[in-house]
Amino acid sequence: MTVTEARELGVAWLGRNPDLQQRSRADATLLLLHALQCARAQLLAQPERILLPEEERVYREYLRERASGKPIQHITGEQEFWGLPFFVTPDVLIPRPETEHLIEAAIERLRAHPAPRIVDVGTGSGVIAVALAHALPQARITALDISEAALEVAQKNAERNSVAERIRWLHSDLLDGVLRENFDAVVSNPPYISEMERAALSSEVRDFEPSLALFAGATGLEIHERLVPQASRVLLPGGWLIVEIGHMQHLAIEKLLAEWQQIAFVPDLQGIPRIACAQKLDETPQI
Repeated sequence: MTVTEARELGVAWLGRNPDLQQRSRADATLLLLHALQCARAQLLAQPERILLPEEERVYREYLRERASGKPIQHITGEQEFWGLPFFVTPDVLIPRPETEHLIEAAIERLRAHPAPRIVDVGTGSGVIAVALAHALPQARITALDISEAALEVAQKNAERNSVAERIRWLHSDLLDGVLRENFDAVVSNPPYISEMERAALSSEVRDFEPSLALFAGATGLEIHERLVPQASRVLLPGGWLIVEIGHMQHLAIEKLLAEWQQIAFVPDLQGIPRIACAQKLDETPQI
C-alpha cells in the first residue's frame, strides 16, 4: 500500500461515520503522519512510498479507533495549544482554541505587572499555566486541580515546554488549598456544562472526555458560583478574575460579579461571550 492509497483508504473508512465525513481527509492524513512518524512535508514528497507492514498495521488500528468515535487527540496523545505541544490523555480535557482567548485576556491585563502572582484553578492538562508561563516570564504561577491524574499530565507538559521550575502544583478543590494566600490574578477554565446538556453533546465529547472537567451540575453555573467568592477572598485589591464561561451564561455570570469592577466579556470567533473578566474593587481609601 502506497502513502496515497493509505490516505484514500482512511478517507473512505472514516467517511462511513457521518460525524467524521467533513474532516475525514484531515484526520486520515494526521493519523497517517502519526503512524509513519514523519513530517507533513515528507509525506507529501513521497506519495508512492510503500508502507512497511508494521506501519500499515498501526495505521489501520488508528483508523478503527477513530471510526469508533475516539478523539484523535487520544489516539495521537497530543494537541497543540498557543503554539506549544501538549500531552493529552483521557484524564484531562482536550485543549480547545476558545481557551486561547483567556490567555490573550490575561496577558493584556497582566503584561505591565512586574511579577504577577497567578493561580490557575482546575489546570487539567496545564495549558493555561504553561502558556502564561511562556508569555509572562516574570509571573509566578500556582496550578490547582482536584484530579491527581490531571496534575501528573500537567506537570509533564510543563517539563515538555521547559517551564516546570516556574509553576507550583497543588491538589485542591477549586481554591481551597490556597485560601490563606494572595494573588494578582485567578484564571480558570472550569466545568460549565449543565446536566441537561449532556445528551446534546457529541459522543466524542460525552463518552471520552472526563465528566469531572465538563459538567458543573444542574444549571452549569455551580462551579462559577463557588469560584467567584473564593476568588474575591484570595485576590489582592485590583486583582483580576479571568474565567471561561458557557454559551449564554454571560448574563448570569454578570450577576455573580455585581460587586466587582471593570467587568468585560471577550467573544469567541462566533461572537459568543466566552471569557469573563472582572477586577476586584480597589479597597484603598480615596483622598
